[in-house]
Amino acid sequence: MSTFENGSGTRELTGKRALVTGGTRGIGAAVVRQLLDAGAEVLTTARSATRTAPQGATFVAADVRTRAGAQALAAAAQETLGGVDILVHNAGGGRPYKGASAVPDEEWQDALDLNFLAAVRLDALLTPGMRERRSGTIVHVSSAAVRTPAGPFLHYTAAKAALENYSRGLAPELAPSGIRVNTVSPGRTATPGRTATPGGEETRERWAHLDLAPGVVNAGDTAPLGRDGRPEDIADTVLFLVTERAGWLTGSNLVVDGGEFPRG
Repeated sequence: MSTFENGSGTRELTGKRALVTGGTRGIGAAVVRQLLDAGAEVLTTARSATRTAPQGATFVAADVRTRAGAQALAAAAQETLGGVDILVHNAGGGRPYKGASAVPDEEWQDALDLNFLAAVRLDALLTPGMRERRSGTIVHVSSAAVRTPAGPFLHYTAAKAALENYSRGLAPELAPSGIRVNTVSPGRTATPGRTATPGGEETRERWAHLDLAPGVVNAGDTAPLGRDGRPEDIADTVLFLVTERAGWLTGSNLVVDGGEFPRG
C-alpha cells in the first residue's frame, strides 16, 4: 500500500485543498509534491513571477510580507480552490549581518513581516472558512536554529521564535472549531539555499524564502544521524501533520534536525 493511501486504497488527501507559501523550491516544493501525491489540490506562491511550481500545482506570484499581498493571495485561493483546508506557511528567510547591532530597523521589520506576520495575516484571512466547515489544518514552518540563536541571524531566529509562540497560542483557540495548528522546525537541510554565499547584490533574493536555518548553512559538521536533512524529510513530517494520522495532534512543534540542536 502506498504511503499516501489509507486502508481502502484511497489517497489520504483526496478532495482537500491546500495552500503552500514559498513552494517553488527546496522544502516548499517537496511539500507541494507530497500533497499532490496524496491527492490534494494545491495552490502555491513565491514572490517572483519567474518561479515555477511543481507540476500539477497552481502558481500565484505574491509578496506575503505585505498585508496587500496576503489579501491578494487569500482571494486567489478562494477563487482558484473555493477555500482552503490545508495551510502550510513555508516562506521565510533573512539576510545575514555582522552581529545583531548591525541589523537596520527596516531589516528587523522585513524579518518579522516574512517569517512571522505573513503567517498571522494569512491565518486571520483563511481560518474563518475553516471555522465555518469546522475542520482544517495549519502548519507553520519555523527553524531549529531558534534553539541556538546567533548574531548574524538574530532577527530571523527572533521572528521564528515569535512564530512558534504564536502557533502554540493559536492551537487551543482554534481547536474547538476542529482546526489543528502545529509547527515544524527543520535543521540544516540540503536545499538551494545551502549554496548561497552571504553578501553581494544577490543576497536578498537568494536568502529570501529559505527552507532552513540560515545560521547553519556553512556549518561543517553533519548532524548526529550522519547526514544533512533532505527536503523530503521535512515534507514527510508536514504531510503527516495534515492527515488524519495526526488527528490528535495540535499545538506541537516537531523538530526535524537529525538530533543536531538541543531540546528543551
